Amino acid sequence: MPANGTHLPPSPSHEAGRMAEVSNKLAIVLLSGGMDSCVTAALAAQSYRLAALHSDYGQRTEAREHRAFEQIADRLGIEQRLVIDQRYMTSIGGSALTDRGIAVPTESLHAEGIPVTYVPFRNAHFLAAAASWAEAIGAEAIFIGAVEQDSSGYPDCRPEYYRVFNALIDAGTRPETKIQIETPLIGLSKAEIIRQGAAVGPRSISPGPATRKRTSLAASVTVAPCA
Repeated sequence: MPANGTHLPPSPSHEAGRMAEVSNKLAIVLLSGGMDSCVTAALAAQSYRLAALHSDYGQRTEAREHRAFEQIADRLGIEQRLVIDQRYMTSIGGSALTDRGIAVPTESLHAEGIPVTYVPFRNAHFLAAAASWAEAIGAEAIFIGAVEQDSSGYPDCRPEYYRVFNALIDAGTRPETKIQIETPLIGLSKAEIIRQGAAVGPRSISPGPATRKRTSLAASVTVAPCA
């Protein structure tokens, strides 16, 4: 540190050494662009090369989420990215996030019961796509920013859900395929996630935009609305 107490940016040699410490193993991170997925990606980047998966499922906030996805992936230096079209979820309906006929509530965030912003079985759609891509590109892990604290309102955030989904992946992929779902935030509170992100960010984030490999996948699925 200089005598005046200011911090200098890492030297190129220091940065190269840090990157060399990252495992050559590949993992997929489900990156919505929100806080939980951002912190999850920063944590995963400490141990894996990352490929980032983002879903457009017809959510009201997709434009902003997609912009954040690109910015976070740039900041973390993630080259391989896949944006999937899962807007068939708007045909399934049942959520204020995907059905503009259902109002987004403005009351307390701590209301009891399943909120109207719950998208029925949403994370299964994300994980199925991630597992398919992981097997195709040889990824060994799938990172998702699920938080158990949210599970009273969002049942697909429970640890048991991911234990069962890991077994499903094991049963439904090639014998030599080994893919593990990782949920590094599952037991944390929102305050702890913020602290974790503040602590890990400077060590995980590399400067400058990435040279990106963009992939686009459109799902041609027709689903009848629920009865």
